[in-house]
This record gives sequence, C-alpha cells and structure tokens, in this order.
Amino acid sequence: MSPVINIHHSSSDSQSGRIPDLIVEDSQTVVIFGGTGDLTRRKLLPALFAMHYENRLPEKIRIVAFGRRDYTNESFREEMCSEIESFQRVKGSKADVKAFAEHIDYFKGGLDDAESFDRLSKQLDDAEVYPANRVFYLSVAPSFFGPVTTLLKESDLVYSPTHAHWSRVVIEKPFGRDLESAMDLNRHVLNLLDESQVYRIDHYLGKETVQNILSFRFANTIFEPVFNSSYVDHIQVTASETVGMESGRGAYFDTAGALRDMMQNHISQLLCLVTMEPPSGFSSDAVRNEKVKVLQSIRIPKLDDVRENVVRAQYVSGTMGDKKVTAYVDEDRVPSGTSTETFVAAKFFIDNWRWSGVPMYLRTGKRMGRKQTSITVQFKKPPMELFRTVECANDVCDLTEAQPNVLTFRIQPDEGISLHFATKRPSMHMVVEDSELDFNYAENYEGTLPEAYERLLMDVMRGDATLFMRSDEVEAAWRIMDPILQAWQERNARIPLHFYSPGSWGPLAADELFENEVGAWQNQ
Repeated sequence: MSPVINIHHSSSDSQSGRIPDLIVEDSQTVVIFGGTGDLTRRKLLPALFAMHYENRLPEKIRIVAFGRRDYTNESFREEMCSEIESFQRVKGSKADVKAFAEHIDYFKGGLDDAESFDRLSKQLDDAEVYPANRVFYLSVAPSFFGPVTTLLKESDLVYSPTHAHWSRVVIEKPFGRDLESAMDLNRHVLNLLDESQVYRIDHYLGKETVQNILSFRFANTIFEPVFNSSYVDHIQVTASETVGMESGRGAYFDTAGALRDMMQNHISQLLCLVTMEPPSGFSSDAVRNEKVKVLQSIRIPKLDDVRENVVRAQYVSGTMGDKKVTAYVDEDRVPSGTSTETFVAAKFFIDNWRWSGVPMYLRTGKRMGRKQTSITVQFKKPPMELFRTVECANDVCDLTEAQPNVLTFRIQPDEGISLHFATKRPSMHMVVEDSELDFNYAENYEGTLPEAYERLLMDVMRGDATLFMRSDEVEAAWRIMDPILQAWQERNARIPLHFYSPGSWGPLAADELFENEVGAWQNQ
C-alpha cells in the first residue's frame, strides 16, 4: 500500500489583494427553450438560483421558460420552487427560493411555430419588464436547433452584432451526428448569427477540476517542462459510469452511442486541455486556438487503425453489487438486436512536435465498475534501474517491478490531483517504494464545488466564450471520429462488437490496446 502525503493549499489573512467576487453586471432576459424539460428543472434553474443566492446576478433579470405545457406563471413557479429545493447546491430557505421564482415567467409556445415566436418577441419588447440584453438557451432536441435559430432571426428576437444591446444563443450537445451534419448545422447557424453570438456548450468544461488542468500546467514551472514526448510514456482519459438506461434514456442513447455521446465532445475536450500548447493569454480565442491545433494534429484513423486501435462493446445482463441488471438490448426503449456501443476505448496519436509517438488512450462506458472521470499522465521509467523496488503492506515487503511516476487529475468524484513517485523505504536496505502526494478539494475547501452549469451560465451572461466550442473546433473533433463511425457501418470491414459484464471495466479487448506498451488502464 502506497504511503499518502496530503497537500493543503496555503491561504493568507491579508485583504489587500482580495479577488473581487465574480458577478453578472448587465441586466438581461434569459429565455430557456425546453423550459419544462429535465435539464431546466435539474440543472439550469437550480444553477441560476445558486447565482441569485450568492448575489451574482444583476438586480434586473427576467427568466422566461418556453414550453408546450399548460402552466400559468404562478403554477410554473410553484412547481419549479419544489424542483429547485430538491436539486439546489446552496441551502437557501423556502423564502429565498420563492423570491428567486418571482423572476421567472412561463411562456406557452411551439418550437417550430412562427406565431409563438412573434408573440414572444412582442412580449420581450416590454422594456419595463424585460431587459433588452438577451440569452436564448436551446435546451431542446437537436432536430429543433435549426428551426429555433431560424425563428429567432425571423422574429427579430436576436440582434445584429453591432446593435446597442447584445443577444447570445446557447446550443446544447450533440452538435451534429457526424462531420457532414455538424458542418451543415454550423453553416445554418452562422448564416443567421455571428460566431461571437453562438455558445456551443459542453458542461464538462464548466467543472472546477477540469479548469484546474490549465492552472496546474501553466502556473507551475516544475511540471510544464516535462509534459512532452521526452518524459511522458502515455496519457489516459477515462469517463466511466455505473448507470445504464434508467429513466427512459435508452431512446436517445441508442441513436447516439458512446462515441457520439461522450468521446467526440467531453473526452476529446479533456484531451485537448492536457495536451495543448500554452496560450498567449486566457482570452476565449487564445485558448480555443490551441485546442483546435491539438484536434487538427490528431492522426485521422484509417480502416486498419480502427480495427487495431478502437474497441467497441455492449454490456450484457449481470449483477452490480447485489442488484441484477438487464442487458443493454433488453433495456427500456432500446431496440432489440441493436449494435449500438455502450463502451468504446481507443488509442490515438497526436502528430506534433510535443507529443509525437506518445499514445493517447481514451475510453468511456456505461455499467462499469465505478463512476470515474480522470486523466492519467504516466511518465517514462528512468533509463537505469539503480534501486530495487518493493511493495509493502505494513512491515511485509516483496520485490516488484519499478513503478513509473503517475500524475492523475481526478475530475469526478473525489475531485483532486495526485502524484505517484518513488521514495526510499526506511530500512537498512537501499530500496524504494511507491508513494503518493495527494491534493483533495474536499479536504482543502469548505462547502461544495460550483456546479458546471453555474460557471457556464455565468460566462454566457458575461460574454466570456473561453469554455465554449467554436465552429472549427466542433468540425475538427468530428473529423477524427467520423472515420470510426463509417468503419463500424461498413459490413465488409467486419469490425467486431465485443461484450462485457456489468460492474467490470469493459472487455478484454480494451486491455489489449496496451499490448507491447508499458502500463495498463488505471482503474481508480
């Protein structure tokens, strides 16, 4: 068992250099399309309440929930108060929640109905009630991205970029199903809006621990010089989940699969952050320029690469703990006999000066052994083994192979950063063992970390697009994943669909990606 040395952040009682609270200064109207949906109830409104409770929102703000159901303002507010109390991060009182709900209006309309948008436009023209600056959040099915953006423009709800007031449109994932559809959607949206008005959201980038990757790399001179092919053996990115297709999510998931749902966006974004070059600054374009360069440098897989370096799989029936779970093909709202993957693992290469020859291992899956999102940077072993290495349990030690240094970013849960390194074990022998330096958010900071949607909504409302995907970034990511999807669809390619048991870490074929390499998947 490795000795663990905890790391604690330092703080100062001095107030002279205190960072001012981040707040939204512009009065504005936030319109949420899909205002009665699950995302609005569980994430968006609780996030806005947290911002309100912490005095981060402007005094004059109006939130309009656009939906098809029959609600009055009063009945919608009452129901949303109950939802916010269930999902809120900050523990405000019922009176606090009710005060926030007074900023919410309900608007009944159709997402593809021009008359509804005309009525909405007239309602928002009441400047006494609705601030002129506008955020439009598209929490809707992808099939409505096109119609909603078209009607926003035709009904004059969005302004030109040179207008005295601003308007911004937030688009949820998935942004396209493949490269062609993503390019079509980009063309459609950018014919109606300026790029500066479009916020393509990936909620993973709003996580505090994801943003900490950049600060760890570029604020610490002892680590950044070794983030390259001279010192790094390989990098792993894992996003595993224990859930299956509960709550009817199988209807959506079977049209997407693990590669579209997770790897094309969330996981590729994490890879960009841990491998990108230092940006010239932290403006939105400076950061996104470097992320695009990474994506453009990833080797586009050919058919043989897909056969050798990509594994797709599907979970079968089994048990997780003491709970029996059904096979994916028997889940609710999943077509029988479907070949949609619930797990995908892949090995990629970034063909640039910094990372040439360094394998990048990415994987994601449902019904896996543990909920875990992490990035592991495994360094090369020293060129000579000068010391014997032992693995010890209390006073009993056995000789083992030398262990490489491993740096791990724990995105969720148990958020933090750990570094494994060799130390001499106290004894008469010159032997070393694996030790761990560990920084844990929960042990160092009081309270809970801000929800990802709080940070991202804050950025939209303040006009900071750093954590949002640009059009060329979306297309660059699809260029990598498209050949994999095409290879899976080709019958003559004969690429197998593997299977794995619930509660496992995927099929054996995924472990075989490390064949002839030093290392294995880090299953925390």
